[in-house]
Amino acid sequence: MPKLKTKSGAKKRFKMTASGKVKAGVAGKRHRLISHNAKYIRQQRGTGCLSDADAKIVKKYMPYNR
Repeated sequence: MPKLKTKSGAKKRFKMTASGKVKAGVAGKRHRLISHNAKYIRQQRGTGCLSDADAKIVKKYMPYNR
C-alpha cells in the first residue's frame, strides 16, 4: 500500500491536541475589523478547537497525525 500524502494546506493551518482534537485559528480576524465591535474581536483571539464534524474532515487530510 502506498503512503498517503498530507494536504499541505491542512498541515499549515491545523494542529492536533494530545486528546485527538483539532486546533485551528479563528476566522474573521484578517480585515474589515472596524465593522466588528470590541467584544467580537476580543473573543476571536487565539485558537479554538473545531467541531466534531469539521475535525472529521480535517483528519482525512492529515492521515498520519491521528
